Amino acid sequence: MADDLAPHGSRSLIVTVADVIDETADAKSVTFDADFDYAPGQFITLRIPSDQTGSVARCYSLCSNPFGDEKPRVAIKRTVDGYGSNWVCDNLKVGDQVEILPPSGHFTPSDLGAHLLLLAAGSGVTPVMSILKAALAKGSGRIVMFYANRSEADVIFARELRELRAAHPDRLNVIHWLETVSGLPDAKALATALRPYKAYQAFMCGPGPFMDAVHAGLEGAGFAHHQVHAEIFNSLAGDPFEDVAVEEATDEELADAASVEIELDGDTHELQWPRKQTLVDVMLSAGLDVPYSCREGECGSCACTLTEGTVEMENSGALDPDDIADGYILGCQARPTSDTLKIEF
Repeated sequence: MADDLAPHGSRSLIVTVADVIDETADAKSVTFDADFDYAPGQFITLRIPSDQTGSVARCYSLCSNPFGDEKPRVAIKRTVDGYGSNWVCDNLKVGDQVEILPPSGHFTPSDLGAHLLLLAAGSGVTPVMSILKAALAKGSGRIVMFYANRSEADVIFARELRELRAAHPDRLNVIHWLETVSGLPDAKALATALRPYKAYQAFMCGPGPFMDAVHAGLEGAGFAHHQVHAEIFNSLAGDPFEDVAVEEATDEELADAASVEIELDGDTHELQWPRKQTLVDVMLSAGLDVPYSCREGECGSCACTLTEGTVEMENSGALDPDDIADGYILGCQARPTSDTLKIEF
């Protein structure tokens, strides 16, 4: 990689690789010599070089504790035909510079002191690990971690989990599920295993079939949908690193615009929202620091809560049905269908 990268947009950060560790045979963790704020469970977006397209954007969760002395760290597992993950595992080395977008995402507990049920499979452990360490550092509740893998050799952070369990025997319980021993976890088995924790807040991340089984298992165990929080990742097709040029609304569009009240970072903003523009576009036009990344509805960076009014969304891929039932919308996809709206970030 080039010694000195230049950012491709005003939101980009250039960070230096401080360490690369082989976690398993097909997974590495990458630590950055950087200082930025983030919430446990959030992700960063990496700009990865490509001979075919110039670059691709890939989202990777932070596995570090934002409240400790750790530098920001991500863990990346190779996937079959996964260009981004294989490039990172084959090429990144200490001293390299990487262009990233600031931390984003809403897969984070509102209360680190709550009792937490953390569920992960494979590399889905990455954001769960950040939540686990943050809750142990800042909270006082009990934590149960259910971690599914193909075999013992595939367990990412195995040593770190053992050390955390030994350091917090009264608060942390780690349940390992190995496919080589018990087969794939199904909804019935999960319901039985998770029923004792039905008063906990559940956070899950992993491959689609695992997430489906966990959703069904939690429902069978008696969890309410508002207790269940899922992280969903999809590959990004566009270039979120380029600054966005928002088209100015016409007089006709402004005359028919909806009125929206937006709460962002503790401040309230009242804007006119033209029907053809997305919420992200409207907020960028107003000079607001709206969180966004892919603008495709796939990463969830711009998720917010609709408390009044109605919208339509072309793509809601980053939200699951429970998210939508709880009022979440994607700012990069939402267009108003009512005359007045209220939204909270």
